[in-house]
Amino acid sequence: MADRRLQDVLFYSLESAAKAYRRFAQTRLHAAGIDITIDQWLVLKTIHESPDATLQRVGAAVFKDFASVTRIVQLLERKGLLRRTPHPCDGRRSALALTAAGESVIRTVEPIAQTNRRLALEGIGAEDLSRLRELLKRITENCDAERSTPSID
Repeated sequence: MADRRLQDVLFYSLESAAKAYRRFAQTRLHAAGIDITIDQWLVLKTIHESPDATLQRVGAAVFKDFASVTRIVQLLERKGLLRRTPHPCDGRRSALALTAAGESVIRTVEPIAQTNRRLALEGIGAEDLSRLRELLKRITENCDAERSTPSID
């Protein structure tokens, strides 16, 4: 297959769109006076939706490794948005819970996040979005299946 220009590669376009959205969303959070990053928001939202989640599950949900999630959780603790306590049933784990300030951030950011999504998807119809989700799911499945298939050398 002939070399293609980077800008013509689908995965380059996907990465470009994802990064553009993150910059857009981060700018709008800061403009609203909210002092968290998109990654911190994702961790807060994940814990809000799954209060029994472990650091490993949070990491998987936000596509971050254990060390990155641990750093984010430590930052959120220092900001007073999250607290970590020893897990009542497993001493090797920590129970993660949002503080009242963390819950307030969830309530404040949620409408901003919804507006961000609406603005980013402006002009894209429901049918196109549904098809795009199907296609992205298929790409993910293809990659996951290939990753779990041992190579034959």
